[in-house]
Amino acid sequence: MRRSIFALTLGAGAAIFLAGGAKAASPAEVLDTYADIALAEYQDSLKTARALDSAIDTLIAAPDEASLLAARAAWVAARAPYQQTEVYRFGNAIVDDWEGKVNAWPLDEGLIDYVDASYGSESDQNMLYSVNVIANEMIKVNGEEVDVSEITPALLSGTLHEAEEVEANVATGYHAIEFLLWGQDLNGSGAGAGMRPASDFDLKDCTGGHCERRAAYLKAASELLISDLEEMVSNWEEGGAAREALMADEQAGLATILTGMGSLSYGELAGERMKLGLLLHDPEEEHDCFSDNTHNSHYFDQIGIRNVYHGHYRRIDGSVVSGPSIASLLAEADPAVAAELSEMLDATVAAMAVMKARAESIEAYDQMIGEGNTPGNAVVQAAIDGLITQTQGIERAVAALNLGSIEIEGSDSLDQPSAVFQ
Repeated sequence: MRRSIFALTLGAGAAIFLAGGAKAASPAEVLDTYADIALAEYQDSLKTARALDSAIDTLIAAPDEASLLAARAAWVAARAPYQQTEVYRFGNAIVDDWEGKVNAWPLDEGLIDYVDASYGSESDQNMLYSVNVIANEMIKVNGEEVDVSEITPALLSGTLHEAEEVEANVATGYHAIEFLLWGQDLNGSGAGAGMRPASDFDLKDCTGGHCERRAAYLKAASELLISDLEEMVSNWEEGGAAREALMADEQAGLATILTGMGSLSYGELAGERMKLGLLLHDPEEEHDCFSDNTHNSHYFDQIGIRNVYHGHYRRIDGSVVSGPSIASLLAEADPAVAAELSEMLDATVAAMAVMKARAESIEAYDQMIGEGNTPGNAVVQAAIDGLITQTQGIERAVAALNLGSIEIEGSDSLDQPSAVFQ
């Protein structure tokens, strides 16, 4: 994806005090809350990934419609806590460097498994576009023969993922698992998600061919997702690398929080994930494209942005992790800006909730962005508008807190829409 970056340069940092002279929540306390929420969200992501792995075991052992639907439901449930962590990606280099292993998209699914004839067999950008690892025990990577007869987590992560330095060769993570559970969504802007049959995993009555290897790939991808999430959990524990990097410079740490909020709001979510698809009216331009779960993906991204602003996260078990936050500091520095940003975040959540409700009762997200769908387009545009507006509020928060210079990612879709069509 092409991204532009615009910088916001402001003055030097300043201490913040409560009226009457009592000291406000310290930057260190705010950073502690931010790190504690990251830890809780990644722990919940890990817990739901383990539940998904258990459902995958059941599917492989007894492939039928019920076990396939249960595995799909477990995948959808696993997405909710993970999407709330995406606000940590921008500004935290450790997270950004790692994220491509678990949430890279879009993917050229012909790398992994069989595809419909409409997919095509060649791509000028990707020599592995339709290599179909599941159907072949030997493939060529960079012109060299590679033995892929044993499908393991190490093979997926070390050999196949982003093979030949092509980002679309996504062999690991949530979306590889999603493709294996749903298959391609061949409905265009019509109703319906992917329709892979459970018999694609049935060793006794196999459809699609190579059912044993397909099951092995699914299990390897699931195990790898768990190990990758375990790595990120450890990074946010006490003494973990991500927590230590955040705490090394308090002013930079506060800037990191707002960088994450702004970059996810503007360039990534409003731009690359939403406006691009709306401009192109392309049903393939959706984040969870095989499952038609994109409405939830976008909604929980926005919930994650609001979580870090308020320093408040409700865990999957119902307990709450909360504490001093950017909102706390901002309320003392400039109450009007603090209240305004809170209202902006809530307004965007409401716009996302309308989109989510429409997807769950009227039409899927890929239908909403379809050409000629005036009401659906308007619902998506309203959410985009909310994200853009709240980014302006985030910029004002940076100014009010005197946090120096931050970089918020941009997007051609927002900054240079004509470039999208070139």
